[in-house]
Amino acid sequence: MVTPAARRNIVIHLKEVFQFSERRACIIVGLCRSSCRYQAKPKNDNEIRSRLRELAEQRRKFGAPRLHTMLRREGHLINHKRTERIYKEEGLSLRRKKSRKRISHLRVVMDRPERINQHWSMDFVSDSLYNGRRFRVLTVVDDLSRECPVLEVDHSLTGQRVSRVLDRVSMVRGLPEVITVDNGPEFISKALDLWAYERNVKLRFIQPGKPVQNAYIESFNGKFRDECLNDNVFVSLHSAQKIIETWRQDYNSERPHSSLNGMAPTEFARTFEKEQKTEKPKQELVLLKG
Repeated sequence: MVTPAARRNIVIHLKEVFQFSERRACIIVGLCRSSCRYQAKPKNDNEIRSRLRELAEQRRKFGAPRLHTMLRREGHLINHKRTERIYKEEGLSLRRKKSRKRISHLRVVMDRPERINQHWSMDFVSDSLYNGRRFRVLTVVDDLSRECPVLEVDHSLTGQRVSRVLDRVSMVRGLPEVITVDNGPEFISKALDLWAYERNVKLRFIQPGKPVQNAYIESFNGKFRDECLNDNVFVSLHSAQKIIETWRQDYNSERPHSSLNGMAPTEFARTFEKEQKTEKPKQELVLLKG
């Protein structure tokens, strides 16, 4: 008798059996008259259902939370529970591999940078073309904004080539203070060491066999492999470069990121820079008053 539907049934019973008026019956039951007269309207999910299927087909590795963010961006102001219900009814759930239980696992808390372009992380990912020939991808990510400045694709990427790529990126967005890397031969090479020394960039090497210490780039590499490399067939090196660059631009400008409150990396970067600009005048005003 707590729910409105149960109280509505009691009001109907009082009216039919005891000939009470609607006003009196509602007062006895404690139900508002507008609630008593309310008629539920079934929701039409056809438009949202079809759009959710389209997004799931385009973004085959996105789960319900990211698809919900994409729907809200397009103007569908619906509750996440409604999205999850339709998502399950359409059979769009992803199959995830269960992680193996570990007896002892050390969780390392990564230091969060305070500014964009302060800390970068860098690594290599490898894959193969349709003919079986291997190629490598240099992956770089900003630890704060999660932006990917570059994805360099080639059959061979030496330390000297890495330094040239970083110089090319620096012409657009500058260079960071610190770049976290592993102990691969390209990163410990004399060419990259000299480049970092001349440009006053610190190379922070993780401990051998401890990829968790480079968690930002490891997380990015997982998304990159799952959503791009595993989802495409590369006929030639030029085809791989084109497909991977298209994915990078989409990742930066469109893909919702859970650690950025559902924003894309470039959107987060713009918002963060605006907040920083508004905070500086306030700090200067406090110093002047002091």
